[in-house]
Amino acid sequence: MSIHHANRRRGQGMTEYIIIVALIAVAAIGVYQFFGQTIRSQMSAIANEVGGKSGKTAMEAAGTAAAKTDNEQKAKGLAAYADGAENAK
Repeated sequence: MSIHHANRRRGQGMTEYIIIVALIAVAAIGVYQFFGQTIRSQMSAIANEVGGKSGKTAMEAAGTAAAKTDNEQKAKGLAAYADGAENAK
């Protein structure tokens, strides 16, 4: 009986761990989806600089992508949602 109970607890702990890892993965995918172009541009600039080339173009692309992300966040944020609800009344 004791061994069976210990196995159930171990299984429960593993299940909780898997759920936490899945939630972290979903959050990481969401962040990458939202900031993806900015991250890719910044990594490209870093790779170019490390390789001895100019990363200026990639950094400008990162700045443009960041500005676009900011504008999209303002358009899709909760404030826009609340304003839309007020306008629908």
